[in-house]
Amino acid sequence: MAHSYEDILFTLSELQSQELSIIRLSEPISVANAPDAPKRTSDVSSDAFENPSPASLAADLGHYKELFSKLRFSYLEQVTKEKFLRAIVGDPPQIIEQQENVELEAQLLDVKADLKMQKADVAAMVEELEARGRELSRRYKNISLQTAQLSTLPAQISSLQDTLVDLRARQTRPSNNPALSLPLPATLELLSSRQADLDDVNKQLRSLQQSLPQKTRELELLEKELKPLKVQKAVTVAAAKEARRRKEEGERGLGDELELKGRWYRSVETGLREMLVVEA
Repeated sequence: MAHSYEDILFTLSELQSQELSIIRLSEPISVANAPDAPKRTSDVSSDAFENPSPASLAADLGHYKELFSKLRFSYLEQVTKEKFLRAIVGDPPQIIEQQENVELEAQLLDVKADLKMQKADVAAMVEELEARGRELSRRYKNISLQTAQLSTLPAQISSLQDTLVDLRARQTRPSNNPALSLPLPATLELLSSRQADLDDVNKQLRSLQQSLPQKTRELELLEKELKPLKVQKAVTVAAAKEARRRKEEGERGLGDELELKGRWYRSVETGLREMLVVEA
């Protein structure tokens, strides 16, 4: 049978409203809260008993261990005195032989070995219970956190639904761009492709920026080499214009033409010399 969200949340809230405590869980087998129960006489804080924590439980455990150790010593001392007095004042007096002491010591060794094994079993059991308690505490905290998050989901879902309705109402007509109507997987794929293209363009741009200083230096060298050629061109053009002018005027005939050629050769020689001097 399927349960609604409200039923599940209500059940979780009811479970979390009940206080989980080791002391509370022990109430069915304990008379600590009974009306006629004797008041606690130990010096352990009653607040730690009502609201236990790992630190308070550890303090209680150390206190009770020390208390029971003292009680055990007092009990053994009292029983030993009582047996000794009964043995010497009895009629007839009870006399213990050496052999009986040896047998009792052997039995005592067996009992101590058995007690040691039982203590080891109890220690292992306590360690296992502590590990299980820590795991349960961690799981309880996770469940509490998840329940708190779950309680906020209805409001978030309702808000998202309202936003979706509002967005659909604003979208009066579909866009003519097919890229804006793609589903989410296709949109993510297109975005990845465009991002890859953008990365390639950025890579080329960085490469060009790195080669820009070298290209600038090469351009400067070419400009330096071009400058003498420009000067030579200007001289040559001027000489050619002068020669053409004199040729057209025809004032001196052939000699003038030879003089014109000589001047032209001298100007070319001068230009070449200047160019060679500049290059050197």
